[in-house]
Amino acid sequence: MSYLPIEDYGLIGNMHTAALVGQNGAIDWMCWPNFDDPSVFAGILDDKKGGTFQIAPEENDVTQRHMYWPDSNVLITRFLSDDGVAEIVDYMPPDLDPGNPGYQTLIRRVEVIRGKMTMEMTCHPAFDYARADHTLTIHDTQVRNGGAQFDGQTQRIGLDATVPLKAEGDAAKATFEMSAGDRNHFVLYPTTHGPSRAGAFSAERENDLFVHTLTYWRDWISQCTYDGRWRDEVYRSALVLKLMTHDPTGAMIASPTMSLPESIGSVRNWDYRYTWLRDAAFTVYGLLRIGFTDEAEGFMEWISERCHDCDPGAPLNIMYNIYGETDLDEITLDHLDGYRGSRPVRLGNEASNQLQLDIYGELMDAVYLANKYQAPISYDFWTSLRDILNWLTENYDQPDDGIWEVRSERKHFVYSKLMCWVAFDRGIRLAEKRSFPADLDTWRTCRDNIYKEVMERGWNEERQAFTQHYGSDALDASHLIMPLVFFMAPNDPRMTKTLDAIMEPPMDGGLRSDSLVYRYDQSKVDDGLPGLEGTFNMCTFWLVEALTRAGRTDPERLQQARLTFEKMLGYANPLGLYAEETGPRGEALGNFPQAFTHLSLISAAFNLDRTLNGK
Repeated sequence: MSYLPIEDYGLIGNMHTAALVGQNGAIDWMCWPNFDDPSVFAGILDDKKGGTFQIAPEENDVTQRHMYWPDSNVLITRFLSDDGVAEIVDYMPPDLDPGNPGYQTLIRRVEVIRGKMTMEMTCHPAFDYARADHTLTIHDTQVRNGGAQFDGQTQRIGLDATVPLKAEGDAAKATFEMSAGDRNHFVLYPTTHGPSRAGAFSAERENDLFVHTLTYWRDWISQCTYDGRWRDEVYRSALVLKLMTHDPTGAMIASPTMSLPESIGSVRNWDYRYTWLRDAAFTVYGLLRIGFTDEAEGFMEWISERCHDCDPGAPLNIMYNIYGETDLDEITLDHLDGYRGSRPVRLGNEASNQLQLDIYGELMDAVYLANKYQAPISYDFWTSLRDILNWLTENYDQPDDGIWEVRSERKHFVYSKLMCWVAFDRGIRLAEKRSFPADLDTWRTCRDNIYKEVMERGWNEERQAFTQHYGSDALDASHLIMPLVFFMAPNDPRMTKTLDAIMEPPMDGGLRSDSLVYRYDQSKVDDGLPGLEGTFNMCTFWLVEALTRAGRTDPERLQQARLTFEKMLGYANPLGLYAEETGPRGEALGNFPQAFTHLSLISAAFNLDRTLNGK
C-alpha cells in the first residue's frame, strides 16, 4: 500500500462517526463507534501498520472515479477497464434505533455494471491507533456465505459477507469473480456491546438499508432553502457538515481526522476531532441562512450547556469533545509514521489549555443570531452569558494565544481584541432587545475602549493596514472579517487599505497567491513551530466576503469577489470537499474535510449571490 493524495478521498458517515474512502477502494481512516474514539483503520497515518479495508479489482490497469449519489452522502467508487466496470457503493445508515441490525454499520455494496471483474477484498483493522493486537475468527462457510470476527482488547468488530472469507495472518481476505448484474455486500458492525449480527444481512435487508439511507439524505437536503448560482457546492457543503455533526449531542466537530499535515514532512499535525467554540457563530449563521434550523438549534443547546457548566471566575474552554468534556491532553503516537512521513502523529490537542479571547465574540455573535433568527434564548442562558461577559470586562486587555493557536508567547492580537468588541456589542444589543438585566454601562465602556485601542494600536501607519498584533508589521488574514462582524464599514479607508495590502502577493508583502490566501507571513511571525504551511481555505472565502461587501459600492471589487470565488471552487476535490489548506500545486493539506472551510463557503456563496442580485 502507498499513500493516496488527501484529495483522493471521500467521506461517509452516520452522525456518530465517519470514514475516509479512497479512489482505490480503501477505507484508510475510521474511528469507531464515535468520532473521537480510537481508530479501527488508520492507513492514512501509516500505510503499513495503520490498518485498512480495501475492495478493488485484481487487475491494476483500471481507471478510478469517485462520485456521490445525487443529493446524498452515499459514495460510489467506480473502476473502469477494457474488460468491465465495477462499482463500490459505500454508506453508513443514519437515524436508526439501537435494536435495528443496521445500527452503526458500515456497508460496502459491490456491483459489476459491464463485463466481468475479479475483485479482491482485504479487511485488516488495527485497533486503538494500531496500538492493540487482535485475534481473527472466520465463520464456518458451510453454515453461511462468509463472515469474520475481529477481537481486540477494548474494541470488537464483525464482518458479514456474501462471499467466503479466508484468514491471512490477522486480516480477512476474499477473491471473487463477478459478471454484469452481480451484486455482493460486506457489512462491518461493532460487537463490543451486544450480540453478534453474523448472518443478519440478507440481500433484501441490505437493500432496505440502502433505500433508507438514500431517502434520509434526500429528505434532509430538501430542507435547504438556497437556490442560487452555486447550488451544487452549497448542497455538498451542507451534506458534509451534517456528516460532522454528532447527532446525540448536536456538537459539530472541526474535522473527522487527526494529524494530516499542513505541510508534507512537517510537525504541523493536529487532532481536529473536537468542537471549537469559535465555530459557533459561523455554524449558526451558515446553517440558519440556508434553512437548517434544527441543526442550528441543536448546536445552540450544546453551547448553552457549555456556558452553564462554566466557572464564572474562570475563562471558557476553547474546545470540547463531543460530550462537552475538556480532558484533551495531547500525546504523540510515535509508533506511527504519519502521512507520508509527517511526524509526530498527535492525539489530543494541547491548544485546549490556551487562552483565546476571540471565542467570546464568536459565542455572543452566535447567541445574538440565534435569538434573532431562530428562537428567543432563555433567562437562565442569559445569566450564564452575563457572568461570562462580566469576567471578560476584567480580562479583555490580557495578551492571549490568538485564533491561530500559536505556540509561542502570548500577544495582544488584533483579531482577539476585535472579537472582544463583538462580544460586548452583541451582549449590549441582546440585553436591550430582550430587556435583560446587565451592567450595560461597564460593557459599553469596555466596548468603546476596545474600539479606540484597536484603531490606535492595531493600525500600522507605515504599513497602512491593521497588523497581526500591537507593535507588529505583519499582516493577518483574520482581519478580513472586520466588515463581516460590522466592526468597520467595508468601504472605510482603513478597511480598503488593509484589504489591498492583504491582496498583494507575498513577494510584495501581501498574503495572496493567485486566488489563495495565507493566514500570515511565516517569515515575519514566530508561531513557535518549524516548517511552512499551505494557504488557508477559510481565509480565501473570507477574502471573497470582504470583496463582496466592498463591491456593493465598487463594481470592480464585486467582480474580483466572483472571480476569486470561482477560482476557489476549482480547488475542491472532485467530490466538492476541502481540506483545511491548499498547497502550491493545488493539493489538499491538513485535516480533511474541514468544517470551517465548508461553513465559510456557504456564507460566501450566500452573500455573493445576494449582492450580485442587487440585494
